Amino acid sequence: MKPTVHDASARQHSGEPSCGLGANDGRNDRPRNRDLAKLDGEIAGLIDRSTQELRRVWRTLHHSGPPLGLSRDLIIRGLADKLQQRAHSGPSRALQRRLRILAAEFEKGARSFDPGIVPKTGATLMRQWRGDTHTVLVREDGFEYDGQRYRSLTVIAERITGAHWSGPRFFGLGKRARVVLAKARQ
Repeated sequence: MKPTVHDASARQHSGEPSCGLGANDGRNDRPRNRDLAKLDGEIAGLIDRSTQELRRVWRTLHHSGPPLGLSRDLIIRGLADKLQQRAHSGPSRALQRRLRILAAEFEKGARSFDPGIVPKTGATLMRQWRGDTHTVLVREDGFEYDGQRYRSLTVIAERITGAHWSGPRFFGLGKRARVVLAKARQ
């Protein structure tokens, strides 16, 4: 007969099911688990509602009607996403900022994007150019350089050099920086 295993990681490696509780046996997780179970029930219940009811729920959650032509499946997915955002406080500010930047690039007609490295809000980028040190502050809604706000590092790099440059490359946020950051995180 096998001895009882109480360590979740041991169960994971042995192939036995894990209860999913941490070292505190879930004492702090109980209210959260009930809330998550309620959320799962709400999301599962969306499938049983009529399309008209789903549209009403959409208006309540989004403060506007669903986009025209949105299929029932996509309405359910949009509602599930919104319910999850409410339960988990939504995406981080940095992610929201990055999504706005990518959406703006898409609207301008960019055919492909390199998500690259997204510096955290409050970070300072420095670059020496022809004997001068240039400093850029990363803001939630873009970048600040020389007392002015910019949506793009590329515009700042152009202003500094007088020629078209890739802003992320100019400030050292290219592929090498990704490798260095990846090694630093290990």
